[in-house]
Amino acid sequence: MLKFDRQGLLPVVIQDASNNEVLMVAFMNQEALQLTRRSGYTHFFSRSRNTIWRKGEQSGNVQEVRAIFVNCEENSLLIKVVQHGVAACHMGYRSCYYRRLQDDDTYERVNERLFDPEIVYSGTQAAADAIDEDFLIATGYTHQQALKKLEAELRQLYGVYLYLRDNDMSEESNTSRLLQEHSHGYLVARLADELQELADVQSGEHVHSNRQDDTILEGSQVGYWLLLLAATAGMRYEDFTPHASILSGYSERYSEGKAIEQRQDCLSLLAGNAPDTNIQGLHLGFALIGWACAEAKISPLAPVEFDLEQMRRKGLVR
Repeated sequence: MLKFDRQGLLPVVIQDASNNEVLMVAFMNQEALQLTRRSGYTHFFSRSRNTIWRKGEQSGNVQEVRAIFVNCEENSLLIKVVQHGVAACHMGYRSCYYRRLQDDDTYERVNERLFDPEIVYSGTQAAADAIDEDFLIATGYTHQQALKKLEAELRQLYGVYLYLRDNDMSEESNTSRLLQEHSHGYLVARLADELQELADVQSGEHVHSNRQDDTILEGSQVGYWLLLLAATAGMRYEDFTPHASILSGYSERYSEGKAIEQRQDCLSLLAGNAPDTNIQGLHLGFALIGWACAEAKISPLAPVEFDLEQMRRKGLVR
């Protein structure tokens, strides 16, 4: 029988099932453990808020349980999970253990931050209000409403690509042919071209009609190649949550220099075949779509809605 402490809690170590990386440590009470076992996703007890919470309920970075282990004294747990989304740490890092303790008692950061927690968790009311105001102007939705709408539309769009991957329609669909070929290098190369064109639209070096329409067109193209890469890698939507990445990039307002660096990092991470680094690369790529939409002062939903309209014309979605 498990031995909970006087507060009715057990410490729990969360470990990545794919590579044994320690992601975080938290506490569970009896109810949180029952919810975890019943749902298959981690739930914890927050001592500061005195309540149970499901990991990823705000960020989307949920943890799917693979196995639960008990220590020799039956007073702690080790849970191996599949980490969906880019980060387990609420500070925006893959693991909570993103700093190394130095001999002089200072910390050295050894991992890069993958999302801005102030945006994802609305850490300050001023930031949240500013984000919501931007979304109201661009979309007519609050941040949370836009998040839900964008997720629904991206899930629908990704579902089409999965269908074209699993059902060979190469004779009538070039997308289906690309998905059948599984040419990872070609997809990354095409993504690189579209990312460059998306950046050139913002700098005025690439013009078809006007900045707004060109951003929608090139943003949709970037999203197309990113989703094809995810589909050929066999990812589920929950593995990379592109809607959260787009809105993160839209809200962050980073500089052109950071956008260039992020584009390079995106392509570098996607060049290999490691699932974890591919997920990080997808996050950076989708965030660049959001960034471009903010720069062009258009809705972050516009490129996806443009793609869906093309799919409707082809009869692939209703």
